[in-house]
Amino acid sequence: MNYKVEKTEHYALIEIDETAFDKRITAEFEKVVAVLYREGLNNMVVDFSKITEIDEAGLTLIGKATKVCRTEQGLFIICTKDDDLLDLIDAEKIPELITLPTTDEGIDAVFMNDLENDFREEHDDEFDLGEENGFTEGKF
Repeated sequence: MNYKVEKTEHYALIEIDETAFDKRITAEFEKVVAVLYREGLNNMVVDFSKITEIDEAGLTLIGKATKVCRTEQGLFIICTKDDDLLDLIDAEKIPELITLPTTDEGIDAVFMNDLENDFREEHDDEFDLGEENGFTEGKF
């Protein structure tokens, strides 16, 4: 598989330089995803701009990679403008998979997801009813 990985603190950008995402390359791609995940990168943006074909092995791997990233509140994002490819991927109904037209939009989605996760963490720990104003949880 011909590919390039660019790592940042928040995500890994995987650029695949192949035309088919099939059983011929899925084993190697799975290793790449596993290594990145072990390194703490749970947000992965995958550039599918050159991919024109995908088989069942490729679709299964996309589902698996999405699940792996979501276990740590991360995102697995496929970036392509190929409508036929998008139709094949969408037909699989992979939960929580994100498909976007460009890698720039994918990277933006990663930062938005991180902000949402940070916001949730801040507000999940406590619900302030304004106890200094006489409100307590027992009253509600």
